[in-house]
Amino acid sequence: MAYDEVLAERVRELLEETDAVAARKMFGGLVFTVRGNTAAGVVGDELLVRVAPDDTPQALAQPGTRPYEFRGRISKGWVIVAGEVLDDHVLNDWLRLGRKAAAALPPK
Repeated sequence: MAYDEVLAERVRELLEETDAVAARKMFGGLVFTVRGNTAAGVVGDELLVRVAPDDTPQALAQPGTRPYEFRGRISKGWVIVAGEVLDDHVLNDWLRLGRKAAAALPPK
């Protein structure tokens, strides 16, 4: 599956403002790791975000979100955000949440 290269570049720029970021192809798109842990990614024209378990209910209540489903199973700790709701402010908020969840994990 192809991914939205414009969205991917926006994600990269925002993450690199605060973290050392690496990008790699995974989940059928492009994911961005912080300290070796995936924080966010772009799948198609949508944003994939790592979410801490305690933040998941609130995250799924936001406009344009749904649980991430991979190979017919819902993946806990991940949320998909529709591309049409991702203005710069909203995108930055989601990336902040993804960085928080990734930072809670041990570095790889």
